[in-house]
Amino acid sequence: MTVAGLVVTENDGVLTLRFDRPEVFNALTGEMVTAAAEQLERAASRDDVRVVVLTGTGPAFSTGADIGGADAHERFDVRALDAANRLVRAITSCDKPVVAGVNGVAAGVGLSAALACDLNVATASASFLLAFARVGLMPDGGAAATVAASIGRARTMRMALLAEPLPASDAYAAGLISHCVADEEYADTLAGVVRRLRQGAPLGIAATKRSVNAASLPQLEEALEYERTTQTMLLRTADVAEGMAAFSEKRRPRFTGA
Repeated sequence: MTVAGLVVTENDGVLTLRFDRPEVFNALTGEMVTAAAEQLERAASRDDVRVVVLTGTGPAFSTGADIGGADAHERFDVRALDAANRLVRAITSCDKPVVAGVNGVAAGVGLSAALACDLNVATASASFLLAFARVGLMPDGGAAATVAASIGRARTMRMALLAEPLPASDAYAAGLISHCVADEEYADTLAGVVRRLRQGAPLGIAATKRSVNAASLPQLEEALEYERTTQTMLLRTADVAEGMAAFSEKRRPRFTGA
């Protein structure tokens, strides 16, 4: 089944949600994000679903929100932020384990979604990027909380302020992701991780997930609300309009602080 650019498949207790816009590196629309959140919310109460996998089609997991085209800053508003927050909440609150199959670059809110997952199996060729600074925005989707909880303040500041891509091997070494494997081993490794989770004790897994999230992400909800408020204000600035225009025109932005 395909819903708004999201391919939904089920097999032997595994619900797979696959972003499916490879021609734009799985740039996310509000409809895609909402569809993924709805599937996760339903999965939470389904006895026939033991594991959820979130992944992408083609060379990217997701490059983040779709900000291409003219006047993108006028189309990107608080509704997109609400959809992203809904997805992150659906991932973290779901009692089923959620695994990100990071088949390529994960950037922007795509990175936020991947890091909200319980485990992240990435190809060695994948990379991780908080790209928001490139268009005059701040991280959203709870990334400030999830990244800092994984790799600390200094590395988070470097990723967020300089918008430098982090190769999968470095992300693994820093503790940002749980698995980094050679590209040719990725499919088997992901399948193996999913199989072990599917065969595990559901109640014990759910309790473990709740416990670890409570201990490591106590400020996630606060971060989501702060991001929603502040990102909404940033979206009204001239810098963001310039940043999104520069992105579409493939040039360096000229920020003025307005």
